[in-house]
Amino acid sequence: MNAVTRIGSQVRRLAGATVGIPPRQIDFHFAEDSPRYMYGNNATASLHFAVLSGFFPPGEMFFVESVRRYRERITDQRLKAEVSGFIGQEAIHSREHDRLNAFLKERGMDTAVAEKMVKAGLWLLSKLPASQQLACTTFMEHFTASLAEQLLTDENFRRQADPELLTLWEWHALEELEHKSVTYDVYNLVGNRWYQRLLALPLVIGTLTPGLFISWSWMVAREGKATDWKDIAEGLSLLLGRKGFITKIMPLMPEYFARDFHPAQRDTSELERVWRENLFGNNGQLHHVWRNAEN
Repeated sequence: MNAVTRIGSQVRRLAGATVGIPPRQIDFHFAEDSPRYMYGNNATASLHFAVLSGFFPPGEMFFVESVRRYRERITDQRLKAEVSGFIGQEAIHSREHDRLNAFLKERGMDTAVAEKMVKAGLWLLSKLPASQQLACTTFMEHFTASLAEQLLTDENFRRQADPELLTLWEWHALEELEHKSVTYDVYNLVGNRWYQRLLALPLVIGTLTPGLFISWSWMVAREGKATDWKDIAEGLSLLLGRKGFITKIMPLMPEYFARDFHPAQRDTSELERVWRENLFGNNGQLHHVWRNAEN
């Protein structure tokens, strides 16, 4: 075997799937008789997740581009493979959330405003230096990894969520944990600057949070729930109350600003193993629709 063949074989072995970040080809389809509100039979809380779904396709493409522009500087073969797996997973996440958004639109819950809002915020972030964009991406990846961990461990949330739609979110959450360290490892490679990580918080909140609340409020009003104070109060309690879904994530945010922070410091390997088996084991919920299981 000559040197070129050996190198080619090594690269193939180090594809995303062999470093624990497999881009799984899955096509989700949603039943017409699915409940209108996927979480707690509550419009306000469910529409928050619809807004997040609208945010994901543009957001994940921003993540990918912030990493891709540094790809040629990566010489470590393992990190190269992890980046490939990360890009593949994020591309499939975008596609499947586009499908979910189309399904929601058919039901009159159009996420177009959310998509426009996030694109406007990301356009502002795209004017920053490339390294600051990558720092913002690492902060947003920390948030999505925290969101993913909460989703996979919060039994109360999963009891109240529609099982069919929940499966998509569980798959997405698992893969967010699988690739949670990739953008940070690339940022370490190109020069991790603590001040840029500190700036990431106000930059991300300032550019994206207003659009999230505007589009969420618009969807609630369009759903005819703007004056349904009972639904709004219950939804806000489910998300932002003392034991709310989002509230439980907030204590994890300061971890990102420690000087020696790394995503792997929060060990979720056992959680990932359990959910890989739940979703993709021989009897897993998604094993029968995993199209590239052998790759």
